[in-house]
Amino acid sequence: MKTIKTLLFVALSGLTFGQGLKVPVKSPMATIKQAVGISDITVEYCRPSKNGRVVFGDVVPFDEVWRTGANASTKVTFGEDVKINGQALKAGTYSLYTIPKKDEWVVIFNKNLTLWGSDGYTESEDAARILVKTQKTAELVETFTIAFNNLKPTAATMDLTWENTKVSLDLSVEVDEKIMKNIEATMSQDKRPFYQAASYYYDNKKDMKQALEWANKAVESNPKAYWTLVLKSKIQLELNDKKGAKETAEAAKKMAEEEKDQAYAKQADEIIKKASAK
Repeated sequence: MKTIKTLLFVALSGLTFGQGLKVPVKSPMATIKQAVGISDITVEYCRPSKNGRVVFGDVVPFDEVWRTGANASTKVTFGEDVKINGQALKAGTYSLYTIPKKDEWVVIFNKNLTLWGSDGYTESEDAARILVKTQKTAELVETFTIAFNNLKPTAATMDLTWENTKVSLDLSVEVDEKIMKNIEATMSQDKRPFYQAASYYYDNKKDMKQALEWANKAVESNPKAYWTLVLKSKIQLELNDKKGAKETAEAAKKMAEEEKDQAYAKQADEIIKKASAK
């Protein structure tokens, strides 16, 4: 039986077979990779289309386990530990299954990566189960789509859409401890990424005095780097050194304008206004 399924998968996937015959694919394979935190999330899945059919409740029955795509089960790889709608899941590769219902789906991350579709699926191999409310899309989605949206440095949504149905999963990664250890180790070396370390400290509201020290070192190593001056002025403003922030931002603005970089010139101008305000 497995041999028959394997041959069927080869034929349907449009792979070279026999004497080199290759045919169009009904549900083509897709791979998407999205950086979240300090690693990637990768999805490999086959994409069926509606083709005039009623999808949910017919092609995909309600209250039954669905492979969440076509052909072999969909695979999701997390490069680091992740939380999905608040539920913890270890880094690794999982098969993605769902149980669609009218108003909500059960989204399943399963440890078995060898299955053809949902044949042989068992709940005992689930690593996580998440109940998610469905949403109605404004427009018809012809082809089943998995996409990453609402991207932030350590978070994103993974959206599953088809027909007029959308299911969104909130993904987040906890990387602060790992990054802090990396900064600690890296800053003890000869070539130190002063700008990156200062930027991380500023963005995450850590020790601003340490951030300023690193920003000063970054300016010393490259005095013409106006983007570093912009960062330094932000840190100075955070430390309530308005006079210093204004002077640094004015220098940054002048350099940015000379290089015709209006984005940084605008940032510097905003800092000057904040530093000048009483």
